[in-house]
Amino acid sequence: MTTTTTTDPQSGPSRDSKTRANSIPEFRDIVSRSFVPLTVSGASDRPFAAQVSTSSADRAVFTTLKTQPHLVERTPTTIAAGGSGYFKLNMLLSGSGVLVQDGREVLIRPGDLALYDTSRPYSLMFDDVVSNLVMMFPKDQLSLPATVVEQLTAVSLGGDSALGSIVTKLLEQIPSTITALPLHTRRQVAQSGLELLEALLSTTLGTDSGTPDPRQSQLETVYRFIDANLADDLTPSSIAAAHFMSTRHLHDLFTDTDTTVSALIRDKRLERCRSDILDPALFSRTIASLAAANGFPDPAHFSRVFRARFGTSPSELRQSVSG
Repeated sequence: MTTTTTTDPQSGPSRDSKTRANSIPEFRDIVSRSFVPLTVSGASDRPFAAQVSTSSADRAVFTTLKTQPHLVERTPTTIAAGGSGYFKLNMLLSGSGVLVQDGREVLIRPGDLALYDTSRPYSLMFDDVVSNLVMMFPKDQLSLPATVVEQLTAVSLGGDSALGSIVTKLLEQIPSTITALPLHTRRQVAQSGLELLEALLSTTLGTDSGTPDPRQSQLETVYRFIDANLADDLTPSSIAAAHFMSTRHLHDLFTDTDTTVSALIRDKRLERCRSDILDPALFSRTIASLAAANGFPDPAHFSRVFRARFGTSPSELRQSVSG
């Protein structure tokens, strides 16, 4: 197994790597470190080789794989080992495969897009030599509620549609170009990809879901309201009042999600702060002012919750990109 890691001059190590595996155990180790814990199996009487190239952009990871026939599984055991809370978008470049999750099965061919969720079991089967690109990102990077997006695991996302074609063309270009970009530009590229993916998911839901679920529609409206008002004094009661519902009903809308109203507000504010701290256009502003503008008036409290969420202090993060 060989590995090459590159360094982004703007931000230090960028988690870009090129790795080769010459056996199933080596490949299992690589994908479990690149993605989440997984099991991998292949034909015992056939040689196996794989090439894996990985590039990171903010919290999204783009991985290109060239592999011989194999089976990848996310099982209850590997789920318990960690790595829940992510979506993975697979775009097949050559060959064919089958994705199974949530009782659904989809055949994926070159140009096809398929989504799956690391918090629940899934399997990917490849019976021939294949090349594919996987984009993995935290669920909270999408403004659509996870419970809504989960309707689209292991279904065709219309890679041959007009919008699907835009998404595939962007994803195809990212691995070959992103390694030369500084950290803040990578973040913008990743965000553009996520916004296009979200538009594709929304379009697919509108086409396939029939009459929308009123609860899901309310939840999406609440998510958009929170995104648009992060700088304000957001509380469950103020959000409920703005939508002419009781606070109890608001909390009830979140029972099927993996978060709470207050936790969602905090996490979205922290993400906005992180984005602002990394933005070169805002380097002239103090971290305290950026935090206050996003709902964190107490600098000491902000520093604590920021480190707890991202594993680094706000000042250390800024130093890593500003020098």
